[in-house]
Amino acid sequence: MLTEEAILGTILKAPHLLGDSDLKPEYFQVGENRNIFLSMKELAAKGQAIDLVTLLTTGKPEEFGGAGKLNRIQNMANELKFDSYVELLIDNWREKEKLNILEIAKYENWNLDKITTELNNLVANKVDDYNDIKELVLEVVEEPWNSKEKPEGIPTGIKTLQDSTNGWQNSDLIIIAARPSMGKTDVMLHFAKQAGWHGCIPIIFSLEMSANKLRDRLIASTGNYNRSKMKNLYKRLSDGQKGTWMDAIGKVSETNIQIFDKSGQTVQEIRMKVRKVKNQFPGKQLMIFIDYLTLIKAKEEFKGNMHLAISDISKSLKAIAKEFNCPVVSLAQLSRSVEKRPDKRPMLSDLRESGSIEEDADIVMFLYRDAYYSKDENDDSLEMILAKHREGGVGTLHAKYNMFTGAIHDV
Repeated sequence: MLTEEAILGTILKAPHLLGDSDLKPEYFQVGENRNIFLSMKELAAKGQAIDLVTLLTTGKPEEFGGAGKLNRIQNMANELKFDSYVELLIDNWREKEKLNILEIAKYENWNLDKITTELNNLVANKVDDYNDIKELVLEVVEEPWNSKEKPEGIPTGIKTLQDSTNGWQNSDLIIIAARPSMGKTDVMLHFAKQAGWHGCIPIIFSLEMSANKLRDRLIASTGNYNRSKMKNLYKRLSDGQKGTWMDAIGKVSETNIQIFDKSGQTVQEIRMKVRKVKNQFPGKQLMIFIDYLTLIKAKEEFKGNMHLAISDISKSLKAIAKEFNCPVVSLAQLSRSVEKRPDKRPMLSDLRESGSIEEDADIVMFLYRDAYYSKDENDDSLEMILAKHREGGVGTLHAKYNMFTGAIHDV
C-alpha cells in the first residue's frame, strides 16, 4: 500500500517521527512493510540509527523487499503530510477490523450486545483525550489545605502582567494585536527572551522579517543600543558600547531562541518544525511565537475567503498549543478602522472581522502607544490592554517602551 510506504519512507528521512507517532505493527497490512517497521522499532530501542544502510546491514533485505524497495520508499518521504498519512493508515486498519468483527460475529452467531461492545472497543482505541473526572479531582483534593503555591507559568518579564496571568500557561493561545508601529515585534522578542532566560526553548516563526533583522533587534534591545547603529556597528557604536558588545551577544545567545524565517509557511510546516525542535531539545519546555497570523499560508480550500481562512488558522494554532502543551503567542495586525475613532485604543470588536481569532484565543492583548499619534518622542508609555483572559481578569496594564532600542521595561 502506498500509504504504508510513504510513512516508512518519511521515517527513514526523519527518524524522530517514529517516536512521535502512535504507530503499531498491526496497522501495516503488507508483510514487507510490517517487517520494515518492526526493524525500525528494534533499532530505536537499541539506540541505533534508523537509516537505509543500518536496516540493510542489521536485517534481512529479502524480508523488506530488497534494497531497491527501501530506496524507492525513501523517495516517497513527505514530512508535511506525515500526520495525515498516519491518520489514513489507522482509519484503513479500523475499517478492516470492523469487517473482521462482523465476519466473526456472523460465524459465531454473536448477539447484538456483543457486536456493539466489540465495535465500541475498536472505536475507543482511537480516543486519546479521555479523562475520568474521579482521577482529575483526586489531583486537587488536598489543595485547600496545601500551602504550596501553584507553579507559575513562563515568566513575562512585566510584573503587572505576571500578576494578572501568573505567567504564560501551557496549551494557551495568546493573541497580541495592534496597528503597525505599536511595537508588536519588540514585545514578542521581549517575551521570547524572558522565556529563554528561564530555561525554555522559544521558537519564532517570522513570516515577514528575516532572521538577521530579528537578531539585530534582539541585540539592540538587550545591549540598549539605538537600532540605527546596527546598520554600521564599526562606525556608529561608541567605545563604551563596544565594551558592552560581547556581554549583549552572550545574553542573547543564552536565550536559545530558534528562528524560522521562511515566508508563506503553512500550519503543517509550523507543526513539523516545532516537532523537530522538540526532538532536538528533549524534555525542554517550548514556547512558540508567530509574527504574524495572517501571513500564514491558508489551505487551498479557503483561498478567496479570508474569514474562513483566518478562522481555520487560529483554530489550528490553538490545536498546536494543546498538542505540544506549550503557550503559542501569535501577533495580529489590526485594520485601519481603528484609526477612524476619536479613541484609537483597540477593542475586541476590531478582531471580529478577522475570523474566529477572538473565540479561539485564551488571551487577547492589544498594544497601544499614545506617542505614535502625538509624535512625542519623550513619551515611552506602552499600554497592554488585556481585553480577553479566559482564566482571569481584564484591564489595562502599563509598561515602558524604548522606541529607539526596542527594549520593554516595567513602569
